[in-house]
Amino acid sequence: MDWHEAVDAHGFAILPGRFSPDYLDRLLQEISELAQQRSRAGIRHALGLAPVAKLARQPQMIDLAREALGPDAFPFRATLFDKSPAANWLVVWHQDTALPLRARIETPGWGPWSVKDGIRYAHAPAAALSKVVALRVHLDDSSAKNGPLRVLPGTHTLGVLTDDSVHEVATRIAPVDCVAAKGAVVAMRPLILHASSKSHEEAPRRVLHIEYAEPDSVEPPLELAIT
Repeated sequence: MDWHEAVDAHGFAILPGRFSPDYLDRLLQEISELAQQRSRAGIRHALGLAPVAKLARQPQMIDLAREALGPDAFPFRATLFDKSPAANWLVVWHQDTALPLRARIETPGWGPWSVKDGIRYAHAPAAALSKVVALRVHLDDSSAKNGPLRVLPGTHTLGVLTDDSVHEVATRIAPVDCVAAKGAVVAMRPLILHASSKSHEEAPRRVLHIEYAEPDSVEPPLELAIT
């Protein structure tokens, strides 16, 4: 089974050895020099940083996105997650259902709406989210001890779930820890149920989470914001 077939079937795939540690160290240095606004937990809307935008369109990334979504897939959002002793958090089981949009236009199936750092977001229907894939570049080793991404395989096929349904599903499907070395890429569908525990190590666990979409993932008059 090819990796993108695994993503379609299971909702995720782990792709080792996609980037060299030296390259990622230089990338982190460039991001650190440019990022003026960041929280303790990382950087939201990171596609505005030139080195992140460049990485998102490198062949190692854009080719993967297009294998999963088709020849016109493009990056629209990036987030740097920086889990460390100073910013150590737990994330409960959830789906990623909110998409950034250029304007608030009330549309059936979309909402509720919110604003994050000046960007409008709406919770999207399953049809739109099925045309999105996230590629998570591991900037550090991700181990069982430092709060790795955990997923419930196959749950991306269940549609957008209520809180009660999330709890019920989480009681009957065995989780998988997405343990991956520095330089690996983890591909995932936004509707897969996922979570992470707190880290129990001193070393950071940094991940650059870049999302790609098909051009018709959002129908007019709505339009994805590039963040």
